[in-house]
Amino acid sequence: MDKKYLREVLIDQKEVFENQSGLIERNLPLDSYLKTRQVVVISGVRRCGKSSLLFLIKEALNLSESGYCFCNFDDERITYYPTLLNDIYAIHVETYREEPIFFFDEIQEVPGWEKFVSRMYEQGKKLFVTGSNATLLSSEISSSLTGRNMVLKLFPFSFAEYLLLKKRVYDTRKLSVKQRALLLNDLNTYVETGGFPLVLKENDPEIAHSLFQDILYRDIVARYNLSNVEAIKRIGIYLLSNIGKIFSYATLQSVSGVKSLSSVKNYLHYYESSYLLYFLRKFDYSVKKQVMNSRKAYVVDNAIARRLGFRFSENKGRLLENAVFVELQRRGKEVYYFSGIHECDFLVKENLDITEAIQVTAELNVHNFDREMGGLTEAMKKFNIPKGTLIVLQESFLVMKQTDDRGKTVRNPVGLQESILPVQQQTNRGKIIHPPAGLQGSTPRMQLPKGVTVIPAYEWLLGEA
Repeated sequence: MDKKYLREVLIDQKEVFENQSGLIERNLPLDSYLKTRQVVVISGVRRCGKSSLLFLIKEALNLSESGYCFCNFDDERITYYPTLLNDIYAIHVETYREEPIFFFDEIQEVPGWEKFVSRMYEQGKKLFVTGSNATLLSSEISSSLTGRNMVLKLFPFSFAEYLLLKKRVYDTRKLSVKQRALLLNDLNTYVETGGFPLVLKENDPEIAHSLFQDILYRDIVARYNLSNVEAIKRIGIYLLSNIGKIFSYATLQSVSGVKSLSSVKNYLHYYESSYLLYFLRKFDYSVKKQVMNSRKAYVVDNAIARRLGFRFSENKGRLLENAVFVELQRRGKEVYYFSGIHECDFLVKENLDITEAIQVTAELNVHNFDREMGGLTEAMKKFNIPKGTLIVLQESFLVMKQTDDRGKTVRNPVGLQESILPVQQQTNRGKIIHPPAGLQGSTPRMQLPKGVTVIPAYEWLLGEA
């Protein structure tokens, strides 16, 4: 690549980088990354805001144009050759006569990048690099940068960051009726549309579709030199259409028409390496059984699941479950699912112990009470957890929907901290409404089990629970 042309590309890129505006401060502990001498590796799915975070870091460090060297390697004008990174460094020094802090975007595109970065580190240079392929980053980091890097995992906007973008401010400790309604509307919109910055700013769900296409064709098909494109796509769409459900390799083979089990496993690995899909394992104290057990699929952002066929009205619960899963990843939790007589959505493991059980549902009502509580309490008992959390999309009271003998709907708000769902409810006309079959039992009233806390989704997602 001609060095003069490379200089022009770098100048163009820096102008675009400098002209960013209206960026949202990310809810991240940046101080430790700013102060460390180690190489900072920012990893995450395409379009989650890695380039914007580089700019925010540049601003936080108060760097002038001459104080940093920036290059985005996801640029078709750049061709790769052995001395590319050395030439970029030389161009900066020749232009500004100053040693830079390096900002390299999508660094995994450059073969052998880790050797240059390691050498700059040894010379005392400060480097921030981003990447959107977990496998390449981890292998290259382990080969040359072990003990010399800090990894910052970035995701699309959290609910708190979404509210910042929309310029909404709520005090959840004292919400008026109007504020509560507005907050719930924002929550429903966030769960439906996700947190990809560009999707939200442009209000265009087609961007999520083009993002899926980019990941499929550029990060998977082209990178791994694959030809079975339609089969890989069918597997991806099937998983994205069945978020939060257990899947089997046999089902994926049937859906895709791929006969080779090893090929199917490879395709899943490629989707995971691109940060698009996550695969949740069933917890077992036996590591061997844990590996062999069926897994569940989750997606990095609801926008992609919605664009590929999810109807929000029919899948509120699963979309909320996905949002909770991503938030657990954002918080750096080690997560599994539990399956026994009943099922619990998430178990949180810290060191060697299961410390938290979490169940997620759109609405807790007379029809799903036994199922949701059964899975949560079974997990609590199994792992001796004193507290369990049930996250609900609706407000901090339950709404039971039943009909009287004339078919009229009776709505009965019930406080979460009170006994809930009496075995018999009376209308104001004195007509007795019996609960559905299966809820009658020896217990005269259905109560929240000991240790279970029901939390509105907005409180949990905002970290206020």
